[in-house]
Amino acid sequence: MLRLALAAGLYAFLIGLFVVIWRDLKAAAAESAARHRSFGRLIVLSADGTGLPEGTALPLQPVTSLGRAPTNTVALPDNYASGEHALLSFRGSQWWLEDLGSRNGTLLNGTAITEAVVVSAGDVISIGRVQLKVELE
Repeated sequence: MLRLALAAGLYAFLIGLFVVIWRDLKAAAAESAARHRSFGRLIVLSADGTGLPEGTALPLQPVTSLGRAPTNTVALPDNYASGEHALLSFRGSQWWLEDLGSRNGTLLNGTAITEAVVVSAGDVISIGRVQLKVELE
C-alpha cells in the first residue's frame, strides 16, 4: 500500500511540474508575440532635400520619438527638425502626438499643435521639411 501511495505521489508531482512548465511556456510565447506586434508605420510623403526617400516606411513603437538626433526612434535628417522634436505614443487605445518644445513646431494635418493631440490613421505629421503619413494597424 505504501508503494502505491509513493508511486501516486510521484506521478502527481510530475504532472504538476508538467502543468507549471506548460503554463510558463505559453506565457513566454504570448509575451514574445506582443513584443513583436506591429503598431503601424509612418510613410514618408515628402522630405525635400533631406535625403530621406519618399515612400519609406518607418515602423512605430509604443513610444516613438521623432527628431534629428540619432537616438530617436525615427531619426529625421533635416536641419529644421530639433534634436528631440516630437513624441508619438500609444496610450490607452489611442495614438497621441506631442511637440517636445521644438523651435520650428510640429504640424498635424497642417495645423500647429501646442499640446498632446489624438492621431488617427491617414493623418499627416509635418516636422521641418518632412511630411509623414500615419498608417495604423
